[in-house]
Amino acid sequence: MATSRTASSDVTRLLIRWGDGDALALDELVPLVYEQLRTLAHQHLRRERPGQTLQTTDLVHEAYLKLVDQRRVRWQNRAHFYAIAAQMMRRILVDRARMRKRAKRGGGALPVSLSQPTLIAPEPSFDLVAFDEALEELAGLDQRKAKIVELRFFGGLSVDETAEFLDVSAVTVMRDWRTAKAWLHKALES
Repeated sequence: MATSRTASSDVTRLLIRWGDGDALALDELVPLVYEQLRTLAHQHLRRERPGQTLQTTDLVHEAYLKLVDQRRVRWQNRAHFYAIAAQMMRRILVDRARMRKRAKRGGGALPVSLSQPTLIAPEPSFDLVAFDEALEELAGLDQRKAKIVELRFFGGLSVDETAEFLDVSAVTVMRDWRTAKAWLHKALES
């Protein structure tokens, strides 16, 4: 556990240095956060619809470019960094999903062989755009619950990390997490 705490404090220290303008800190930071960013990206992509073409490394690199461009962020700690990274990955994926939905000529259509008449039922999959819209609606009702979903679902943060980031108790995070999941489930069913 001490190694995890050491790594976490190293990330926090480097983030603060980077935020203060030390470009070399970014070079030291990348190897420490890269695998966790890949894990986050992989989790996001696992929930995507079949046939999407974005690879884990592509999503990490696209998010990384957006992170490096963040000049006005005063990094608080490791959890803050991963929360922002998760938010950027979410935006990238939602934007791509919306573009696919808008695609003309066969957007969303499944290829069908005319020589083999079969009934094709699309695989049930996670609708990121619908989830994003429901999460935005939840944010309009309760910003903290929506932030908890974003941090836990998209950011992969633990209950304790989420509590630390939001400056609330772990019990509050768990209660809001359960309520938000139930609300989102109901919103997505309708």
